Amino acid sequence: MKQKLISILFSVAALLLIITISIGLPIYFRPFYYAHIPAMDLDLMSGYTKAEIIEAYNEVLDYLTLPGREFGAGAMLYSESGKDHFVDCKALFDLNATVLLISAVIVIAIFILKRHKKVELCELGTYHPLFYSGLGAILIPSCLGLLIATDFSRAFVIFHKIFFPGKDNWTFDPWTDEIIMVLPEEFFRNCAILIGVGIIALGSAAMIYSVVKRRRKYGKK
Repeated sequence: MKQKLISILFSVAALLLIITISIGLPIYFRPFYYAHIPAMDLDLMSGYTKAEIIEAYNEVLDYLTLPGREFGAGAMLYSESGKDHFVDCKALFDLNATVLLISAVIVIAIFILKRHKKVELCELGTYHPLFYSGLGAILIPSCLGLLIATDFSRAFVIFHKIFFPGKDNWTFDPWTDEIIMVLPEEFFRNCAILIGVGIIALGSAAMIYSVVKRRRKYGKK
């Protein structure tokens, strides 16, 4: 019973780790955004240089991802309403980072304890717990992907209504919140694609690992 509970805990933690790492890809890998500046002519659209856009983006991301930072957008204008939306966003960024760290600690701790034979992971059904972590991770973007692929603009609105209920400060006015000029909807669509690819890649890797491990244990039959 103890082994089964530990295996379930491991599977859930691994699932959350896959999801939060994937969400973190467009957040922490900033060159992903930098590549969009020339590709989408963001400097021409906004009237700011590439260096100024990068400075503004980095200042916003520093606020969202690092503790103790004051909000700022480089040389770009922003309103109190716009700032308040980023305050709301920071709560979600912090939640993702917290879940990522906790799930990583659980997964690593169980791996270490297993290596030192302090705990054992049992199969859930007929597969290693990672199989179900990968399967669950892949099912999530597959379901959401249908909505996003059909109408990303609608999915974008639904996302904000779910995570920012009762608020409309996420509908930026480019005259008062210039940062929105360099954060077009297409960029967020590409972020969603990158997250989906990350989840599918990590989920598939987890499932393949589990299948290979099972075949080694029981043979090809």
